[in-house]
Amino acid sequence: MNSFQTLADDITIEKVISGLKDRNIEGIVVNTRSEALEKIKSLIPPGVSVMSGASRTLEEIGYIEYLKSGQHGWKNLKEDILAEKDPVKQGELRKTSVLSDYYLGSVHALVSDGQMIIASNSGSQLPHLVFTSKNIILVVSSQKITQTFEDGMRRLEEYVYPLENKRMKETGAAGSAISKILIFRREPPFLKRLVHVIIVKEKLGF
Repeated sequence: MNSFQTLADDITIEKVISGLKDRNIEGIVVNTRSEALEKIKSLIPPGVSVMSGASRTLEEIGYIEYLKSGQHGWKNLKEDILAEKDPVKQGELRKTSVLSDYYLGSVHALVSDGQMIIASNSGSQLPHLVFTSKNIILVVSSQKITQTFEDGMRRLEEYVYPLENKRMKETGAAGSAISKILIFRREPPFLKRLVHVIIVKEKLGF
């Protein structure tokens, strides 16, 4: 399990960047969480709509706090959802939020060849990732890089899931589950979407 917490070396990170490029995904390397947040700010222009999934990584780099500050000029779709108290209307807002201009999140494993593994219980973030949002920004600690796809699945099931399940129970929920898994192998050029993966050389998230 300890190997799933080890930051990847520069040679491995370079291999990942090359693998991502071959899959029509832009990899960006930064040294710190503060640099990751600044890179996000530079990638998202004012006036666009943004949505994000539940992410310990986004919290730890300061993105969630910055988003709540309202200093960015973006349309915060999550804020609109949480502000709506009518359950029916809130449900409709959640559905329309999949059309956000930008979607931000993380992954549970990033394979050295550029494949990404993302698990979900509800699946609410998956439409953004696979099709509906034109711009995707994923912030990934280099500790999430694995040498093989099989190692990536082990990281998800043996390391990430127990921690997330424990975290959910501590909030009073029944726990979590690996209900749906997205294997992101490549971004088809004909979709004309932009997918950025910001690799951070710090431990972030699970």
